[in-house]
Amino acid sequence: MTAPVLPLGRGYNRLTYYVGDLLWTHFTRHQLNSWRASMGLAPVKPFTFPYREINGQKVPTLYPISPSVVQKPSGWGEHMHLTGFWFLDEAQAWIPQPEILQFLDSGKKPLYIGFGSMVGGSFKKALQIVAESLEKTGQRAILSSGWGGLSQEDLPKNILKADFIPHSWLFERVAAVVHHGGAGTTAAGLRAGAPTIVVPFGGDQPFWGKRVYELGAGPAPIPRKKLSVERLCEAIDQAVHNESIGMSARLISSKIQAEDGTGEAVKRIESCRRV
Repeated sequence: MTAPVLPLGRGYNRLTYYVGDLLWTHFTRHQLNSWRASMGLAPVKPFTFPYREINGQKVPTLYPISPSVVQKPSGWGEHMHLTGFWFLDEAQAWIPQPEILQFLDSGKKPLYIGFGSMVGGSFKKALQIVAESLEKTGQRAILSSGWGGLSQEDLPKNILKADFIPHSWLFERVAAVVHHGGAGTTAAGLRAGAPTIVVPFGGDQPFWGKRVYELGAGPAPIPRKKLSVERLCEAIDQAVHNESIGMSARLISSKIQAEDGTGEAVKRIESCRRV
């Protein structure tokens, strides 16, 4: 749940937290009260914030975000923790199809391009922009699934459409990643040290695109409505050839890989257990 980013100061920022808590509590109260009833606890009353306090105590809150990517705001209390990203490494049990390996070995490193489920009804226009940009920049690409009824026969030889490929496996084998800026995809790209081009559609995606740019790990994000061949070509050229971007991407990768977000989260949860 993400509020619009507006230059209205601290008052607006605080209001977004209040409204967000109110809406989230409203939508989850039924399920939460079912759990509480099963444990013999009183139900949560309307216009209360059970995710903030329990029995007068601040509720420990875990954010699966790397402190190397987003620093903890100074106004946050000691009960709020940036643990580091939580990764599920599916690559260990995954076997790549022969056509994927053949494509990777048949030329220079390709780009990864995937917008998740965000392409929607405009996927033909988005695909046209992507294909033309790749041709003009002389790049190859692997397209993730989610591009409507697109088949490999519809694509030129420099583009491979692939079904599910674990990001943890693929992102280490590409020259750069181009995606919508979802939190999970952004985390995977940064951990792999891949220069990142974010094309945000909405929600929290503009925030992650801005953070990638501020970290120097990719060019400025391109909002989906402003995506064009010219802008994408420029971004691809920067991501692939700008040495500063490559160095920054590798630096943030080393920091993220030194973290253990899942382990830190477990420690925080265990510390809350009553003896």
